Amino acid sequence: MSAMPRTRSLDSLAEDMQPQLGLRERKKLKTRVAIRRATYRLIAEQGYDATTVEQIAEAAEVSPSTVFRYFPTKEDIVLTDEFDPVIVAGLRARPAGEPFLESVRHVLVEATRLILAHDHEEMIQRTTLLVQVPALRARMMQSLATSSRNLCQVIAERTGREEDELEVRAYAMAILGAVYEASLYWAERDHKDDLAELVERALSAVRDGLR
Repeated sequence: MSAMPRTRSLDSLAEDMQPQLGLRERKKLKTRVAIRRATYRLIAEQGYDATTVEQIAEAAEVSPSTVFRYFPTKEDIVLTDEFDPVIVAGLRARPAGEPFLESVRHVLVEATRLILAHDHEEMIQRTTLLVQVPALRARMMQSLATSSRNLCQVIAERTGREEDELEVRAYAMAILGAVYEASLYWAERDHKDDLAELVERALSAVRDGLR
């Protein structure tokens, strides 16, 4: 992942990192990105609560039904991104004998640095909204459940265990919860810290416990 170009905007970063996408999937990705960009722009101008799906659709030059086809709720527009497949691919590319949490640390820390390098302000806006808007935090838990299923598949592949085992599910959620808390901590401290370092600290706590 570190070999990816750092000169492209975040709009095209996910597409750059998924070269296997066909034309149809690339068009869908561009539409999702356009909707998300319009949403962040409107929220920055008028606030989260005042921003409606109808306004988002107009700003993105799509219909409201198109917005809902890609994002079931307004919260999903803010919370979802295109990087779950990239993270999964990055984990599968790590050496098979490497401790799994070390693989996770490498991929997630590098991904965090890469995303911050492309759009620091969007990350600030997203995490600020997570702290400020209760509906987003509630929806985030559902989003984490989807990410957890993807991570469970990779853990099962690496360990030979079943992906629906309790221990596998608990381990996956511990990893995702650590990254989530690092993001909240970053926002609560006015984004003064290095987010990638916070992610690394949080994952170290999962690995080592509280000494």
